[in-house]
Amino acid sequence: MSQETAFTSQRVLLSSTSQVGPATIYVKDGKVTRIDNEYKPNGAHVDAGSKLLMPGVVDAHVHINQPGRTQWEGVVTASHAAAAGGVTSIIDMPLNCIPSTVTVDAYNQKRTSFKDGMWVDVGTWGGVVPGNSSDLVPMLDAGARGFKCFLCDSGVDEFPPVNEEQLRLAMTELKKKNGKLLFHAEMDTGASVDTEQDPTSYSTFLDSRPPNMEVKAIDLVIKMCREFAPHVPCHIVHLSAADALPAIRAAKAEGLPLTVETCFHYLTINSEDVPTRSTEYKCCPPIRGAANRDQLWAAVLDGSIDMVVSDHSPCTPDLKLHPCCGGSLNGAVEGDFVKAWGGIASVGIGLPLLWSEGQKRGLSLQDIVRLICESTAGHAGIASRKGQIAVGHDADFVVWAPEEENHITVDKLHFRNKLTPYQERRCKGLVHQTVVRGSVVYDISQTTGDQWENGFSKLPLGQWIE
Repeated sequence: MSQETAFTSQRVLLSSTSQVGPATIYVKDGKVTRIDNEYKPNGAHVDAGSKLLMPGVVDAHVHINQPGRTQWEGVVTASHAAAAGGVTSIIDMPLNCIPSTVTVDAYNQKRTSFKDGMWVDVGTWGGVVPGNSSDLVPMLDAGARGFKCFLCDSGVDEFPPVNEEQLRLAMTELKKKNGKLLFHAEMDTGASVDTEQDPTSYSTFLDSRPPNMEVKAIDLVIKMCREFAPHVPCHIVHLSAADALPAIRAAKAEGLPLTVETCFHYLTINSEDVPTRSTEYKCCPPIRGAANRDQLWAAVLDGSIDMVVSDHSPCTPDLKLHPCCGGSLNGAVEGDFVKAWGGIASVGIGLPLLWSEGQKRGLSLQDIVRLICESTAGHAGIASRKGQIAVGHDADFVVWAPEEENHITVDKLHFRNKLTPYQERRCKGLVHQTVVRGSVVYDISQTTGDQWENGFSKLPLGQWIE
């Protein structure tokens, strides 16, 4: 049996319903064993001093792309990036890897490929595609956290969208186990790219993905959620269009088992500010205007939006057709928003981004814990062990300085491909240490110069989340 170790700070936030104050947290065998409401630095394994110690972040929407597309990302680089940003658990998406996670065999392939490469704890969602309804319950039994589907083209051939009839088949199976279904909620409304417009202008792409694509899809999600309530909880991933909020609020008022996430980029970037040719800003659904962003923030603050995630979805720079690379694809020009891959790289940098923007809008530290720790843990079905600091929970902590400036430079980006709209952004909040089940997996004090690798534990101490 291991010895009990202590983690202490003058400022500790245990949960979204507690107050910041001094505390010492005792840990044994990776679990919190007791908590004293005093700062006791003598003999502590980690003495955070005046820095804030709070629950580790749970990012429930990450594309690791392993196996099959590790030139885009991989579990080592993704979990390094997570650890450096105070993220102690990530839940991988079922697509962009090859094979897609749509069978038990594919689930097991992913779990095996991640072995010995996880610096934080990692789980995965399964996928719903045409014809795999009989695979869903076995994947739940194997450990999938739930399932994701697309209502429009996913961008990769191996993960096709489903229609209403196929949804009903899948949800009939999920009903047997109260399995959760996540929706990429966009549907075709007849919008198309205006070929007379400049493809290197962001507005050309934005106009081709209007808000009514999300509204139409979310109306279908709510219809299906109502039909299978309360047995199949439904979740809308990466909400971008504020026009859908009235329907979402009405569904929640009705008592439907519906949850909603948005992303750091929708809360921190306006479409009006996207530079020409800067395809690192492209994602689907798209970043929209300032007025839309204000409405999303109102929904975050009033609870209509339940959680915030990264939707880290990287690729190689050539697929972004970025000016820095000189790449081309199917006749596209550099910086072509229409033909570039859609996805934003951001795992591990969401905490300071959300905090910096949120402070201006009345967001509290308790709100931060609610939005990116507790709600995401509950969403992934791991709230009994993660998301809060409590006796019996995993000892997953982030030690950070909310007041300290954080300049996001390329040397601090630990995901594989460094192309991100956040490079060179200055914000508030710097992570100093990340603790996974009682072990320090990242410590900024161990970095020297540009040798950031020294900040990570020598061994990968993360585990697969069953």
